Amino acid sequence: MTLTRRHLLGLALTAPVAGIIATRSMAQTAQIYTEGGIAIDGSDTVAYFDGNGPVAGDPSITTDYMGATWQFASEENRAKFEADPMAYAPQYGGYCAYAVSQGYTASTVPEAWSIVDGKLYLNFSTGVRRRWERDIPGHIAAANANWPAVLG
Repeated sequence: MTLTRRHLLGLALTAPVAGIIATRSMAQTAQIYTEGGIAIDGSDTVAYFDGNGPVAGDPSITTDYMGATWQFASEENRAKFEADPMAYAPQYGGYCAYAVSQGYTASTVPEAWSIVDGKLYLNFSTGVRRRWERDIPGHIAAANANWPAVLG
C-alpha cells in the first residue's frame, strides 16, 4: 500500500485522539471531582441546601472527606457536613450528572446545580443543566445505572 499525504494526514489527526482514549480507558478517575484537591471548586456544599445556591467556601474552614478537601462558608456548615456528609455531598462525586447519565465524567461549575428529592446534582455548564432538566428522572436513572462504573 502506498501512503499518500491524505493517509499521513489522517494518521496524524487520529493518533492523538487514540492516545487520549487509551489513556482515559486505562486511568482510574478519582471518586470525587476536584481541582487541586478542592471539591466542587471550593463552594460550600451545605449552602446549596439553605437556598443560597453556590457560596464560596472559606479556605480556612475545611474538612477532608473521601480524599478531597471541602470548604465551607461557616463553622456551622462544616459541622452539618461532618455530621452527615452523604446528605450534603453532590451526587456522582460532584461530576456532571448529565455526563454520568451519558456514560462518562465531566467537570462541573458551581452555578449549574439543582436539588432533586433532597440531593444535590451539579452540571458542566448552565447549558448542560438545561439539557439535564429536559428529563431529570430519566437522567438520574441512567446516571445511577452508570455510577460508579464510569470512573474506570
